[in-house]
Amino acid sequence: MTTHSQPRGNGAAGTRRPEHPQHPEHPEQPEHTDRTDRTQGQRSSRRINYADLTPTECQTLLESRDVGRIGWNAGHGPQIFPVSYACAADLIVFRTSPFGVLSELVRPTQVVFEVDDLDDAEHTGWSVIARGRAQAVASPALLTHLWTVDGAEPWAGGVRNVFIGISVERVTGRSFGSQQVPSAARRRAD
Repeated sequence: MTTHSQPRGNGAAGTRRPEHPQHPEHPEQPEHTDRTDRTQGQRSSRRINYADLTPTECQTLLESRDVGRIGWNAGHGPQIFPVSYACAADLIVFRTSPFGVLSELVRPTQVVFEVDDLDDAEHTGWSVIARGRAQAVASPALLTHLWTVDGAEPWAGGVRNVFIGISVERVTGRSFGSQQVPSAARRRAD
């Protein structure tokens, strides 16, 4: 019995090489033949300016929003979830279900919390990241107060009666596209 070997291409047996002429300086790479191919993979030369925000500006911006994203390293890998929240009693607070993924945070857990406001068309905006420890709120007096706080109302339906509070240990932020402080942060200073 005679076996015939197939010519090998740039991959599995029987696959063909692309029919692009090869670049003379790099024979393994095809020479680009049209504008679309040439522009892929190139970075814009435009640089976006940014300014670091002060902790006070970051706190003001945190207080100016009511939806952010919480991230943590869960038992089954990293998680990021959007939550509606409020700032109250030096905490970032949100409500969740006792049975959902966010209920993992009833036990003290290191987290990051992010809020932002970005304008894709203008390439401007800001981002604030708070790092700290999340855990269930247990104080009866604080729980009574939190039921009345605006912004802590969850968007998700169902029973959401577990309050998670993030005690912020560090907050940082940046304003992109200009060196100005975002207007939401200026309002508080006025």
